[in-house]
Amino acid sequence: MESTCPGPATPHRATDDLDEGEIAPIRFAWEPGLLALTFTAAKDRPVVLSGLGPGAAAPVTRASQPLVELIVTGDGRALNTPRFTNSGVGSRLRYVEHSTATEEDCERLRIVQADALTGLRVTTTFIASPRIRAARVETSVRNDGAEPVVLEAISSFATGAVVAPGESTRDLVLHSGAGEQLAENRWSTRRLWSQTALADFDSALHDQPGRGGFAAVSTSTWSTVRNLPTGALENARTGRSMAWQIEHNGGWRWEVGNVREGEDSVALVLLGPEDLDHHWSQELAPGAAFTSVPVSFAVAAAGLESVMAELTRHRRWLRRERKADRGSLLVFNDFMNTLNGDPTTERLLPLIDAAAGAGAECFCIDAGWYDDTDLHDWWPTVGEWIPSKKRFPDGGLDRVVTAVREAGMKVGLWLEPEVVGVLSPVARQLPDAAFLQRHGRRVVEHERYFLDLRHPAARAHLDAVFDRLIGAFDLGFFKLDYNVTPGSGTDYDAFSTGAGLLGHNRAHLQWVADLRGRYPHIVFENCSSGAMRADFAMLELFDFQSTSDQMNFRLYPAIAAGAPLQMLPEQAGNWAYPQAWMSDEEIAFTMVNGLSGRLYLSGFLDRMTAEQLSLVQDATALFKRIRDQIADAVPGWPMGLPEWYADSFALALTGPERTLLYVWHRGGEDAELTMRLGPGIRAEHLVELYPRRLAPWKATDGADGTIRLRPGIPGSSARVYEIS
Repeated sequence: MESTCPGPATPHRATDDLDEGEIAPIRFAWEPGLLALTFTAAKDRPVVLSGLGPGAAAPVTRASQPLVELIVTGDGRALNTPRFTNSGVGSRLRYVEHSTATEEDCERLRIVQADALTGLRVTTTFIASPRIRAARVETSVRNDGAEPVVLEAISSFATGAVVAPGESTRDLVLHSGAGEQLAENRWSTRRLWSQTALADFDSALHDQPGRGGFAAVSTSTWSTVRNLPTGALENARTGRSMAWQIEHNGGWRWEVGNVREGEDSVALVLLGPEDLDHHWSQELAPGAAFTSVPVSFAVAAAGLESVMAELTRHRRWLRRERKADRGSLLVFNDFMNTLNGDPTTERLLPLIDAAAGAGAECFCIDAGWYDDTDLHDWWPTVGEWIPSKKRFPDGGLDRVVTAVREAGMKVGLWLEPEVVGVLSPVARQLPDAAFLQRHGRRVVEHERYFLDLRHPAARAHLDAVFDRLIGAFDLGFFKLDYNVTPGSGTDYDAFSTGAGLLGHNRAHLQWVADLRGRYPHIVFENCSSGAMRADFAMLELFDFQSTSDQMNFRLYPAIAAGAPLQMLPEQAGNWAYPQAWMSDEEIAFTMVNGLSGRLYLSGFLDRMTAEQLSLVQDATALFKRIRDQIADAVPGWPMGLPEWYADSFALALTGPERTLLYVWHRGGEDAELTMRLGPGIRAEHLVELYPRRLAPWKATDGADGTIRLRPGIPGSSARVYEIS
């Protein structure tokens, strides 16, 4: 959703700087507080973001990558390449004007360019907080020509201002994320010029720019299922770094390409859906306009952790109007490693009492509460969302809801609103136009149809469902799931399948925003099949994100420790599911998983002994003490970015006054864990917060400024420390 900076704009026109026939470049700067950008334009070249950095002035480079890349059918690229660079329209755009505007805590810059051949007028808009070294960017295009134009790609943002004067491109490293269901947030670091990224082909000898690059792409509506829309470039020698995120709940692409050499050696291009990967194209009639998906970037001078700190602050700034979950509600959910979508009154009542006794503030009844089938096969029947009578025979769901409320907790429900099972009565009640379609047929995946939220009947159905459930049960929490994905999109009432899907994606975001506007007090979780749609377009609107459906507590630390690169720490809903069969160290291990972000509680707490339950109670009490710290902290990784197959992991969450340190170990008892926690921090500064009644790990100072931890415990163990 767009963040705006209203207020009068101060215009600047090209005629003030460029005389007729002049080809020498001009420059203009935008310095909204802590961020500094320099732009270069000329009569014969498009606008280029040629300087980018933190501080009062951006170092101006010789970068040639245009600020905007734009491809239209019948025009294509000015230089053939499989990348989204050297586009025909992008190379012909010429500066028209720029304007700035200021209001409290928000600065805005608009840059207008035009293409004389097609009549397209392109506006790139930046917004930024004066307190943060980051900005959000969108690009819009309007057809001021006399003929229709078909767009095939438009970048939201592009720059080559990556290598500052005096720096070597060989010092650049690329940080990128990948994932899959149950193995999310896996991050990799590689030399940018290496066997797996860019190649030095001697561009000077060939007198042509590069055509290769490193690209990350996601398709359809599971926006984070393969690659992550967040990345970073870091100069390993100087620390100068840049991070970015694409903020879209559908298809996207980012690419880092090689251009020439030196300061003009690298180009970064961020795009939403486009024709090559996403079957997206859009016709613009004369007078019509289109706006790209929003993206954000951040810059810093001290390496990956510093730039991720800026991006973290920027994410909070973009969400500054969200108020429903200021206190990070502690939710118990009956699903994970517990009822697994099979709730009944008999199973829920003891869990409700145990969850309340453990310190939960909300109890969420997960999948299955609507199931009245004899075989408990509710998957193809969902869509009505009417409470089951068979599962809740004595007093109905009302009895369970009353028990939750009497235990002092808020009531939550699981819902998968965007789908309708093929056997659901709703599938017959709604018109075909209310569903995603291709070639005159409804799209079906895994026995589900997909609502098309561009259609008023689809939105009216969902509004009625939520109004009914909230009115009947006075709900305070929803877990919204999304377990199937529809492919390329819909060709119904759309120029292309990708355009139809983009329209639905945007309608979905607007529907969520409208729902939240009607019920501003309710807390909403974005589950999406365990973080398969954990993009910032969703996270800007939702309160927290389930980071995985991973049921093996030993595998969860890598997911939890990597999550703050993709989302805010207070949004990282990390599951903790303690069980009676676990050892005390294993109970503490899974609780540390939860404590390292947004504690999301589950497990058969009613089967645990009092001593076991006390470990859970200690953790929930700690979470309530530190959740405000977490919501004001920036992440760091004292042992490096988490690796899936590593034995040990560490995550630091640093706030204005103190640092929370989470450390996991799942190797041998003789292991020694080495970490860097910053200058002046010694082993004596580590104060254990959890689990204080188990044997402490031994901490010593290393000779090289490191701190070394020796768990001395076989198997899985974890600790939480405070550094003040």
